[in-house]
Amino acid sequence: METMKDYVAHLDNKKRITLRGAAYQYYNVKEYRNGCIILEPRELAVPESISARTLADMDRAVSNFKKGDVSPIIDLSDF
Repeated sequence: METMKDYVAHLDNKKRITLRGAAYQYYNVKEYRNGCIILEPRELAVPESISARTLADMDRAVSNFKKGDVSPIIDLSDF
């Protein structure tokens, strides 16, 4: 594999490393026992829709609420 960049990076006071000219905002980090660190770019995407399972869970929760099948009241007066 061809090297695109070769530079020395160091940890700052908060133990962070800065990537110069990073193409992505998020990376998945894999750290190995031999000291190798692999960064894989990640792009976060907004889900297109709510899954059918989640919608069914929401319907069941609303149905239980309307029936009065709810948990006991939580006392938050200490806060």
